[in-house]
Amino acid sequence: MKEVLRIHGVDAAPAADGMAPRPRVIVIGVGFAGLKAVRELRREPVDILLIDRNNFHTFQPLLYQVATSGLQPGDIVQPARHILRGQGNVDFRLATVEGIDFNERLVFVDEGAPIPYDYLILGTGVTTAYFGVEGAKQYGFPLKSTADAIRLRSHILRCFEEANEYTDRVEEGLLTFVIVGGGATGVEMAGALHELFSKVLRKDFPGLDVDRARIVLVEMGDHLMSAYKGRLRTYTLDQLRKRGVELLLEEAVVRVESDGVRLKSGENIPAKTLIWAAGVRATSLADKLEVEQTSSGRIVVNDSLQLQGHPEVFVTGDLAGATDEQGQLYPQVAQVAIQQGKHAAKTIIRQRSGLDAEPFTYNDLGMMATIGRHAAILERPSGFSLTGWLAWLGWLFIHIIALIGFRNRLSVLLNWAYNYVTWDRGPRLILEVGAEDGGQQTADGGL
Repeated sequence: MKEVLRIHGVDAAPAADGMAPRPRVIVIGVGFAGLKAVRELRREPVDILLIDRNNFHTFQPLLYQVATSGLQPGDIVQPARHILRGQGNVDFRLATVEGIDFNERLVFVDEGAPIPYDYLILGTGVTTAYFGVEGAKQYGFPLKSTADAIRLRSHILRCFEEANEYTDRVEEGLLTFVIVGGGATGVEMAGALHELFSKVLRKDFPGLDVDRARIVLVEMGDHLMSAYKGRLRTYTLDQLRKRGVELLLEEAVVRVESDGVRLKSGENIPAKTLIWAAGVRATSLADKLEVEQTSSGRIVVNDSLQLQGHPEVFVTGDLAGATDEQGQLYPQVAQVAIQQGKHAAKTIIRQRSGLDAEPFTYNDLGMMATIGRHAAILERPSGFSLTGWLAWLGWLFIHIIALIGFRNRLSVLLNWAYNYVTWDRGPRLILEVGAEDGGQQTADGGL
């Protein structure tokens, strides 16, 4: 009978050749950071276990296109096991992580025994932050998962079906869609809703005056897209106004009800739909770990992304409370997550070679967002910026390349080409999707 070794308090069988077992790297979260880390360790003599409560990766930057019937849910997701196919040193575990014992190096999951690790990479991402606004969680629609996108799409279409049957309910806010948050998600959603209403649903509902539909974008700051330079912010404002989007700047939502949205100014907007794109918070796992956190729940780490006192533990992506040389938190976008996942893997390789960890350095590739057909903004760290048709083409190209899997890239390309030629959209389906809990969410931000 084989001898049993004790690894961090948990029984494990020795390697077949009698040597010590290979180091185990546990990666939590099938987001941008987790997948990049797994990929970087593909040639290393380590055993990797990737854990997530979902068995798929979601390309979150395009969730709004699923919500507005531009893409199918399957166009932006990939099964985790399909992504890992061909990498011999990795396995996947479908489970929800309930806690971690950093001293004993154990990961606790909802079913089964605790799982030991030698190295741990956390990349569970974020969930929606409602900032204590009364009724926002109960009546609002977040956009952090495919289930969220399908639920919102179904609700939008159901509103139009009801308005077509009972036109008097339009005055009660049935076709008023309030978007909270003037960042990329809010702006892209506003532009996509305009195209859906004016170019597609107008034809689907010939007996309904679709012009009565309202898109209201609420932003508490004095401008949209605050991360961009002034010229690009002005361009975004102008483009949304040309599309008929009502912009309420320096305004905030203080209460949400089933039939209306109350603003800080005292105004009440009759509306049956509130889309919440105002902010995010680290997933609930971070709150369970008894570690130092930022105000938004992100886990504080050192400049090498390591947890204080535990150099074998790395926190990456939207979950990481890492700061740059100016002491500013890194933006919660995909490029940061990808580079941090790579850095964590490289540091593990250095540690196994007896080398010290190096500080994480973010290579800013720039930002981009689309407002609608032929309208987008692009900004590079060098100061170069672009608007309009060329920026829009660049946005299309980058997002297609960034998708995981050839089938997804091809499907999205064909869908966009079809939409461009016909102005039509495919999956206008009303489906029932159960509400998700606010737990672990493999979300590593947008591009």
